Amino acid sequence: MCPATAASSGYDAVVVVSFGGPEAPEDVLPFLRNVTRGRDVPARRLEEVAEHYLARDGRSPINEQNRRLVGALRAALASGGLDLPVYWGNRNWHPLLADTVAAMRADGVRRALAFVTSAFGSYSGCRQYREDIAAAVAGCPGAPEIHKLRLFYNHPGFIKPMAEGVRTALGRLADAGANGPARLVFSAHSIPVTMATGAPYERQLREAAGLIAGRVPQGGRPGDAGGWDVAYQSRSGPPQVPWLEPDVVDHLRSLHEDGVGDVALIPLGFVSDHMEVIHDLDDEAAGAARAMGMHLVRTPTVGTHPAFVEMIVALIRERLDPRTARGALGASGAWPDLCASTCCPPGQ
Repeated sequence: MCPATAASSGYDAVVVVSFGGPEAPEDVLPFLRNVTRGRDVPARRLEEVAEHYLARDGRSPINEQNRRLVGALRAALASGGLDLPVYWGNRNWHPLLADTVAAMRADGVRRALAFVTSAFGSYSGCRQYREDIAAAVAGCPGAPEIHKLRLFYNHPGFIKPMAEGVRTALGRLADAGANGPARLVFSAHSIPVTMATGAPYERQLREAAGLIAGRVPQGGRPGDAGGWDVAYQSRSGPPQVPWLEPDVVDHLRSLHEDGVGDVALIPLGFVSDHMEVIHDLDDEAAGAARAMGMHLVRTPTVGTHPAFVEMIVALIRERLDPRTARGALGASGAWPDLCASTCCPPGQ
């Protein structure tokens, strides 16, 4: 039998679906109101977060990073012989997903695959994107069918470039005079505890962290890893609502008290160096480490690493031809294409 093609599978486009971010000072507060709609976040907190963006001319790096990813994906699909146009739509800022779906309809797209830039399963990281896609389609008569690609938290195209970045960071620590093995601290976006209940989020984060840690040198020398932890960042909810802990800065302080002097900080929950990585890790966490005299190196996100882009192509090929091998590392196997209807409830 001949391999399935995009045309024979019935899919005629791909859409990259992401979070979005402001690109000018006047965008910042409207963007943040979109992000926090219905979540009872105090106005004062929005103003505090707005300052993070305004200090950088009101521009988040995420949109430009997504433009680069879309460009890299278009090139990889073309070089792989897949004739699929690539669109891009965001949850919270332009280009908004609803506008993108309308453009796809106008272009005659009938059936598309969606790559969501979130590796892990939670309400905000998976189910809400599926709801966003469904709402955009429902609000556009004649819109194409859009099917979300599976979660990729344990895919080799995600794990291996992350591990590559950790090995490079450990080498930098050794070159900077590290005295021994460095602690690996994996950071991901915190979510409410009630949202984490019923979601695979924490389990998947720990599984991915273990897979990455298992691909870097372990031992007692500089340039080695000396154990690992998962911490959380970017909490935004009301203070009375429990969110996943420990906070990454608090965790660094605890490690310092335990005598840890060298840390590789790994933004596991993010695929690009956008504002939450820059502010929460490069500014706040790195600043706290400096104040304590701790040597800290932050590892890169996967961004447009060729292995990551090829992973997206591999995920697309899986859906074009069900006979295609499904890449996954570890014991859990590949995540299914369709999540259970009870998976990842929004919590309270």
